[in-house]
Order: sequence, then C-alpha cells, then structure tokens
Amino acid sequence: MADFSRPGSLYGAVDLGARKQALESQARREAAGPQAASSASIVDVTEETFTTDVIDRSMTVPVVLDLWSPRAPGSAQLSPVLEKVVGDLGGKAVLAKVNVDASPQIAQALRVQAVPTVLAIFQGQAVTGFQQVLPEQEVRRWLDELMGAVEQFYQANPGARPPGAEDEGQEMPAGPPVDPDLMAAEQAIDRGDFDAAIEAYQRLLARSPGDEDAKMGLAGVNLIKRTSLADPADVQRRAQDASDVEAQLLAADFEMLSGAVDEAFARVIAVVKRTSGDERDQARRHLLGLFEALPAEDPSLAKARRALASALF
Repeated sequence: MADFSRPGSLYGAVDLGARKQALESQARREAAGPQAASSASIVDVTEETFTTDVIDRSMTVPVVLDLWSPRAPGSAQLSPVLEKVVGDLGGKAVLAKVNVDASPQIAQALRVQAVPTVLAIFQGQAVTGFQQVLPEQEVRRWLDELMGAVEQFYQANPGARPPGAEDEGQEMPAGPPVDPDLMAAEQAIDRGDFDAAIEAYQRLLARSPGDEDAKMGLAGVNLIKRTSLADPADVQRRAQDASDVEAQLLAADFEMLSGAVDEAFARVIAVVKRTSGDERDQARRHLLGLFEALPAEDPSLAKARRALASALF
C-alpha cells in the first residue's frame, strides 16, 4: 500500500522547494474545479512542462509518471500497459510520459537509475513506484492500491478533496487561509522577481522562524537567483581550478538544481577541507544554505552533516 505519511520529495524537479509550498496545493485545488477529471489522462511531459503537467495536476489527481526511453526494450512493453490501465480509470488519474533521453534533467532530479521507472505522484510528492516491467494484472493491482491510498488520504483529510470529486450539492470544508507573505512569494516567483520573493519569505520567517516550507522556499529562491546571474559554461571552465572557491560554490549550486545533491555537497565539503580562514567559513556557510533547500528528513543531509563535521574537526 502506498504511504502518504512520509513521501519522498520532488525538490530536484521543482526548484528545490521554492514552488513546493502549501499555497500551491491549495491554489491548484481551488482553481481545478470539476473540469479537472475530464482533461486528457495521458500527456507527454518535458522539462518545461513538468511543473504544470505533473506537479500541478498531482494536487487534484494522482499522476502516474512513466519514465521511458526509446532505447529500452522494457519501455516498449510497459508503456502500452500503463496507457491502458490508467485510461480505464476515466480521468481519475493521469499518465505523464517522460522520455528520459529528451529530458535528462527530470531523470537526474528524481534520481532514476534505470528505465523503465514508474512513479506515482500525489500532492506534489513521489509516494510509490516500481522499476521492473510488470504484467498488466500486476500493474492494475499496483494502481488499485494507489487509488485506495488516495481515497484513504481524502477520508483522513476531507478538506483536501478537490471540488467536484464528490456528489454535487455536498458542501466541501473550507481550506486554511493562505498566508499573505506566502502568497506574495509565490506571485513574485511567477513573475521572476526573486528579490521580492526573498523579502516575502524573510517576513514570513520573522513571524514563524520554524516554518520549514518558508526556509526551503527562501533557500531555493536564493539558489535560483545565484545561478540565474551566472554563465554555466564559464562556471564549468573556472571550476577546473580547485582554488577558485567562488566557481566551486557556483558549480555546487548548478549541481543542486540538476538534482545532483550528493555531488553538490561533496564538492563544497572538499572546499572546506582544503581551505582555511575566510574562504573556509565562506564554504561552510554556503553549504549550510544549501542544506536549507532540502526537507529536514532528506537522507542526504545526515550524511553531509557528518562529512562536514569531519572536515571541520
């Protein structure tokens, strides 16, 4: 049975948390309306459409993510089965197909090791999946378990059920109010105003210092802002020089955005090990900032914190 209590994060595919806020979940549910179930249940997804076609849709219906490759014989066997079984649900789930050869950053962000890989995405989170080619009967059983888990989630959280998902005329409980600073941050990100988004997150954290979503959002926006001002080719060239601390830290930023979290952490920790004084402190503070971009339970954090402690002491 799929477990929604501690889902895996999709931070690598959606700006490391900057757009993975409670606001997004609520706003998408409110905007979806009863027409959501009637939209196309099979879509081809690219890096440019991932947020809209996968993350946004998963706020109202489960999305079955088919990561495939034309070079993988297993994909040719599994994809038609997925299209059939998801199509039989009549819009209660969406099949999102990703050609990993054409969209490698999605595969990197999700840490896909082999294709075909199937992931179920719900409420912006990867909740269950499998990597092998399964017969139709097994795929149907897996999908039935997924839909059962979704229904259990809605029974436990009735306010999260999207409008139109129940009988007409049945009153839906109102969702929690949206924090105005969270709203302001989301709107600023949508229009590309990173400074305004940073200010909004900082206001929210001044009021609620323990808000993990705001911490992740702020770290994610800072990361995006830094990389938006850098030339990737120039950073790659400069990063060949291990003594260029600024280039090493920017290279780690780009690795984080691509989903190569462990590689980014290892790069900065290596800088900490071979530097001293102000440069070492700069690298240490940069790494702590990258830590903020991940959920507290991310397994990469514990490993990196141990490695940082070893490098410092």
